[in-house]
Amino acid sequence: MNKSLLLVPMGLSALGTQAKDRQAADCDKPLNIIYIMTDDHSFQTISCYDGRYNDTPNLDRLAREGVRFGNSFVTNSISGPSRAVLVTGKHSHKNGFMRNDGQPFDGSQQTFPKLLQKGGYQTAIIGKWHLMSTPTGFDHWEILPGQGSYYNPDFITPEGTHREHGYVTNIITDKGIDYLEHRDKSKPFCLLLHHKAVHRIWMSDTCDLTQFEDKTFPLPETFRDDYAGRPAAADQKMSIDKDMDLAYDLKMIDSTIDTPLKGGIVHGELARMTPQQRAQWDSVYQPLIDRFLSLGLSGEKLAEWKYQRYMRDYLKSVKSLDDNIGRLMEYLEKEGLLENTLIVYASDQGFYMGEHGWFDKRFMYEESLRTPLLMRLPDCWKEAERGRVVDQMVQNIDYAPTFLTLAGVPVPEDIQGVSLVPLLKGEKPKHWRDAIYYHYYEFPGEHHVRKHYGVRTDRYKLIHFYGNDIDSWELYDLKTDPTELHNRYDDPKLAKVRAKMHEKLEQVREQYDDRTE
Repeated sequence: MNKSLLLVPMGLSALGTQAKDRQAADCDKPLNIIYIMTDDHSFQTISCYDGRYNDTPNLDRLAREGVRFGNSFVTNSISGPSRAVLVTGKHSHKNGFMRNDGQPFDGSQQTFPKLLQKGGYQTAIIGKWHLMSTPTGFDHWEILPGQGSYYNPDFITPEGTHREHGYVTNIITDKGIDYLEHRDKSKPFCLLLHHKAVHRIWMSDTCDLTQFEDKTFPLPETFRDDYAGRPAAADQKMSIDKDMDLAYDLKMIDSTIDTPLKGGIVHGELARMTPQQRAQWDSVYQPLIDRFLSLGLSGEKLAEWKYQRYMRDYLKSVKSLDDNIGRLMEYLEKEGLLENTLIVYASDQGFYMGEHGWFDKRFMYEESLRTPLLMRLPDCWKEAERGRVVDQMVQNIDYAPTFLTLAGVPVPEDIQGVSLVPLLKGEKPKHWRDAIYYHYYEFPGEHHVRKHYGVRTDRYKLIHFYGNDIDSWELYDLKTDPTELHNRYDDPKLAKVRAKMHEKLEQVREQYDDRTE
C-alpha cells in the first residue's frame, strides 16, 4: 500500500506515541476496551443524532461523556463483511470476506484481538459473529449461530451449542457482565459485545410490546422516490411497499393472509417461544391483526400502513438495546471500571427508515453508508473535552488501529485504517483523509442490489454500478442534494467536478490496492 496517499498524521504507529496516547491525561493503568456493536442500527434512531423518532438516553450518555462522530462510514454495508473489517482493519478485498454468502472468514489471518493478546490483553466476544467460522484470537467466546434468534436463542461455545431462555439482548448483556465479573482482573481486557438487534425481523422484548403503538411517524420526504436517473436504485428488492412481507416482517399472522415468507416466522421465532411468551405476544399482536384485516388497505394506504408498523417494531427493539446499555453502564460504574475503560458503540452499517421507500442497507447512499459511532472516554482522560462532535471522516477500518494504539501495541503496516486517538483527544490533524472508499460485492443476492464501488468527499459522491448487465455512474452534490435524488453525472455544469472525482476514485483505489471489478 502506498503510505504517501494515506493523508493522515505520520508516526501514529510508533510504540512511543502509542504509550503516550494510552497514558493520556493521568491514566496510570492500561485502558480496557468495550466495543458494543449492534446490527442494522440507523443513526436516525439515536436521539443524539436525530430526535425525530425516539429517545435513547443511555446511548446519548455515551456521547455526552465522550465524543460523537458525525461523519462515520462503513466500507461495505453488510453484516459479515463489516465484522471482518472490524477485526482486521482492512477493506473486504484484503481480508477476503466480501459477501455474506461467500467463503468462511479466514481465522488464521492477523486480527486486532490476536495482537492485543500478544500485548498482554485478555479478549472476549459475546453475541453475533456471523463470519461462518470459529472465532480466533479470543480467550473467551460465546456466539450466536448465523443471525441468531430473538427469543430463547442458541449459543455456540467451545464446549458445544446450548439454548438460553429469555430475550437475546438481555441475555447478551447478562453474559457480558458475567464475563467482566469472572475475568482475570490482573490483566486489561477487550470485550466485544455484539447484539443481534436491530436486525430484521425486529422483534422486541415482551415488556416493550406496547411501546410506540400510539405514535404516528412522518413519512420521509423521499418515501415515494421514483428513482429517475438511477437504474440500480430502481431495480432493487427492498421496498417497503413491494418487498416487505406482511407476515414475516410485520407479524400479520392469520389464516387469510398468505405470503412468501410466512413460514419463516411461524416455524422460526414464534415456534421458539414459550407458552407464556406467546400469550404475551398474541395479546398485543392479535388486536393489531384484527384491526388490519378490518381496514382492507391497498395501494398507497397499504404502503403507508406498512411503514408505520415497521417503524414501531424497529423502535421497540431499539428501546431494549438502550435499556441494556444502561444496565451495563450501571455495572461499570458500580465496579469503578469507567475510570480506565473506553466504551465504543457502533452498528455494522446504517439502515433505511423508509428513505427512498426502503428498508435494509447495501447501497452507498447516505443512510446505509453512514453508521453511528459513539466513544465514551475513560474518566482518567481528565483534560479531554467531553460532549464533542468529531466532524472528520472516519471508517470502520479505523477501529482496529485505534484499539491497538490505546493498548500500546504497534499497528502493523498492512492495516489500512488509521488511529482515531488524535480525534478523541480533541486534536485537528492537518492532513486527515479527505475522502472515503466503499465497495459492495453481494450480487446476485438478497434484495438484488448491484455490485458497486465509489468515493465520497465532504461534498460529492461518485458511484460506479457494474456487472454483466449494468455499467452506470452516479454523481451527487451532497450540499445541494443531501437526499441523493438527482444523479448529475451527465450534467455539463459538474464536468470539472466529475473529472476530479474520477481522479479521487482512482487515488483511493490505488491507496487501498483494490482492482476487484
